Amino acid sequence: MAKESITMQSQPFLTDIKTLRERARKKIEDGAVTEGYDGDRNTVIELLNTALATEIVCVLRYRRHYFMAKGPNSKSVADEFLAHSNEEQGHADQISERIVQLGGEPNLSPDGLLTRSHSEYSEGDDLASMIRENLVAERIAIDSYREIVQYLGDKDPTTRRMMEEILAVEEEHADELADLLANQG
Repeated sequence: MAKESITMQSQPFLTDIKTLRERARKKIEDGAVTEGYDGDRNTVIELLNTALATEIVCVLRYRRHYFMAKGPNSKSVADEFLAHSNEEQGHADQISERIVQLGGEPNLSPDGLLTRSHSEYSEGDDLASMIRENLVAERIAIDSYREIVQYLGDKDPTTRRMMEEILAVEEEHADELADLLANQG
């Protein structure tokens, strides 16, 4: 093993330590974004702001449904809505933090929120329609986030992993909502 770099099958695995140290000192105001970042930051920040708007709309829709749920079995369904709302808020916080790490600003403005969001804000008339609207929104988020993950590929593994984790939770939400919907009929 060479002192300057670790090699695997005669290919350099890591940049030599001197070069790593020199690069780390350049543009230190960029924080976590180093020269090795391969993503298009502006595009990634734009995608994340769209995901952020989607999460905020989901938080608001789930909150409304939590408070408005009425009828038989409404307590357990309302509790599920509240749990999903809290998880969506956690996703919004994660996404906002990542946007800042990438040197952007999270767009939390209510102006244009619905046009930035991939999901819609549907109030629903009864428990079944509320469940259905939330399931539709989760399915939209699943497809949207899967496309974001595919776009990111190896260009931004940190953002990709975060979006994969959020995607997994959205898939769990969709499964839970599908079960709730099946139990309504």
